[in-house]
Amino acid sequence: MEARLLGGAELYPSAAQTHMTNMAETASSGHRALEHAELSDVGLRRGNNQDSFAVVPASDDADWRRRGHFFLVADGMGAHAAGELASKIASENVGHTYRKLLDRPPIEALRQALAAANATIHNRGQANAEFQGMGTTCSALVLLPRAALVAHVGDSRVYRLRGTKLEQLTFDHSLVWEMTAAGQMPSGDVANFIPKNIITRSLGPHAEVQVDLEGPFPIEAGDVYLLCSDGLSGQVRDEEIGAILSVLGPQEAVRALVDMANLRGGPDNITALVARVPSVPPEEPEAAPNPVNQPAPSPPLHPLVWIVIGAGLLAALGLFLAGQNVPAFVAVLVAGAAAVFALVQGLGSPPPAFPLDNTPRGRGPHTKLSCQPNAEAVASFCQMAQQLREAAKDEHWTLDWARFNAYGESAQAALAARDYAAAIRQYALAISFMMSEIRHQSARKDQRDSSVLDI
Repeated sequence: MEARLLGGAELYPSAAQTHMTNMAETASSGHRALEHAELSDVGLRRGNNQDSFAVVPASDDADWRRRGHFFLVADGMGAHAAGELASKIASENVGHTYRKLLDRPPIEALRQALAAANATIHNRGQANAEFQGMGTTCSALVLLPRAALVAHVGDSRVYRLRGTKLEQLTFDHSLVWEMTAAGQMPSGDVANFIPKNIITRSLGPHAEVQVDLEGPFPIEAGDVYLLCSDGLSGQVRDEEIGAILSVLGPQEAVRALVDMANLRGGPDNITALVARVPSVPPEEPEAAPNPVNQPAPSPPLHPLVWIVIGAGLLAALGLFLAGQNVPAFVAVLVAGAAAVFALVQGLGSPPPAFPLDNTPRGRGPHTKLSCQPNAEAVASFCQMAQQLREAAKDEHWTLDWARFNAYGESAQAALAARDYAAAIRQYALAISFMMSEIRHQSARKDQRDSSVLDI
């Protein structure tokens, strides 16, 4: 696969086009027991980034039990800035709407949130000729204390790594996947001519959209989830994704995955969002009330409040009939103030909680792959690192070779000890380090010719 280094060594876009956030908490339980990192990159062939993502972590334990942590990746489509706008609308609205729909169970709130975003994007497209027909993929993940929920439209993916098994939880709404599922996929070389980037469903182009729901998937300690756009999944093989997720933490993993997609050509925007669950809360005793399963009772109003409201209204009526309008007005105000107090008390009560609906949705996981680290996987990562080394030497780049070589030596030592996971980790870090060095070459050397890597 050809990967072109634009502008000599300017492999990556400016900081304004690349965005990473990270949160790593070490608490063993509760809403803080989560690690995640996100990275979105413009790639090597696009002038703007039409990908968007959103992370809305729970604010406290009650929120975590009621609505969980929310994650989203969206990949926009449309001319001019239409695709960028569509994905931005999805990333800014879906999570917000989901958390507002507290009178709905989580899975239904998730579906309605995507449907509402579809309506917003569609209406925006209809109102402006430049944005007409714009759309976006949208893959959303909710991590509740003991279950994961997925809502999905398009071909952006949600993966789960459990141990050494990588599973794709979403079904690609693409022409290739739809034809394969319908048994209409031709065999042999003919299949290679069917475009892999044609999607059959997205948010925005139509007034109504069918949202796929998947789950609930039981959560186990150590589970790792990846949400990504097809700029990543189209360039990095599933076995490589699984290897990276199994040996690197979230922040190192998103960096390595984006680096590998760019090494394979970076023909599209690339977004990776990785979330890891370090621990799962213990099962609660059956007799104990579970905040997820039972709504907290609203605190009762003091009887004096109702007495004040009733007395105030009766006094107002009597005073009004007696022709004492001012005192009657005062009595109405007192009764009104008591009524407002009662209303505020009611609004301030905790929103209803819903039992987790264990009815299976969807047919996921849709693919399963064993990603056990082995010598073959090590050899693949070693080859990428060596090719980067040769390209750097050919281009006479000024690098910290001692550090790069140290990664390689550590990898070789791990390989000799048959610690394949450690070897893959060291080679992945070597690749990311080399890519980081390459990104800074334009600042060290004003080289304007283009170079080509065959990775």
